Amino acid sequence: MVKHIVFFKLKENTKEQQDLLKEKLLSLKENVPVLKNIEVGINFSNSERAYDLALLTDFETIEDLNIYANDPYHQTVKEFIKEVTISSKVVDFEY
Repeated sequence: MVKHIVFFKLKENTKEQQDLLKEKLLSLKENVPVLKNIEVGINFSNSERAYDLALLTDFETIEDLNIYANDPYHQTVKEFIKEVTISSKVVDFEY
């Protein structure tokens, strides 16, 4: 199994933007067949190191993660993400 984790920092960290990004990210589950599981969390920490949202996804294989990365629907969501975020960080690992 492969875990893909992404942290996002929003340009405008408002409840509306958080909810909109969460909704877009969760829509990946119905639209990308290789995606086995997805969780999206909105941060509540006030730490200066904190990011605003976290995406946690699971895939059967690294190849499936690569398929996801190039999936047309994922690319559409990724373009939206670029519009509303100022930065992101990623961690991918096998478990």
